Amino acid sequence: MVAPLAGGLSLFGFGEGLLVASHWGATPWTVFAQGFGHRLGISLGWSTLVISSAVLLTWWPLREKPGFGTIANLIVIAYALDVTAANVSTPSSWILKAVLMVSGVAAIGIGSALYLTTGLGPGPRDGVMTSLHRRLGISVVYVRLSIEVVVLIIGWLLGGVVGIGTAFFAATIGFSIGLSLNVVDRLVTRRGA
Repeated sequence: MVAPLAGGLSLFGFGEGLLVASHWGATPWTVFAQGFGHRLGISLGWSTLVISSAVLLTWWPLREKPGFGTIANLIVIAYALDVTAANVSTPSSWILKAVLMVSGVAAIGIGSALYLTTGLGPGPRDGVMTSLHRRLGISVVYVRLSIEVVVLIIGWLLGGVVGIGTAFFAATIGFSIGLSLNVVDRLVTRRGA
């Protein structure tokens, strides 16, 4: 279970980095990390790690318990995002930017499917989302949407990049994760047969 977890989290961070490299906008939490990191003068990976750690601290009053996957999520995604954002240049061609954007969402979808199926603990943000859903009795859709909108606005106000890539991610990530989960499920079923 450790290999799919590490691979999935690495792909997730890599996909986030590709969206950043497209310079067409990133996911809401990465927009927040861009703005926060810009204000503190730290790299995107370090900013992501600090924010994820702060979110993880909110688990204590919510009585959530992190798993191995939770801690791995915090470290591996930040590292993979940092390495990718630092080493993948923003192309000048809009076609190549579109390729980075689509590839980023696909990588996040595949990465999510791999790490979610390990059952080794949710990511810091997912734990907060599900805990608030249980405690407040509000649909997980509205809890997640509210959190994403708030961090996106704060990130944008701090200087994070919002654009067509942000909208593309929001519109397609559910499909990307769903398709990837189906593929992973088929592969696991075939392997078990």
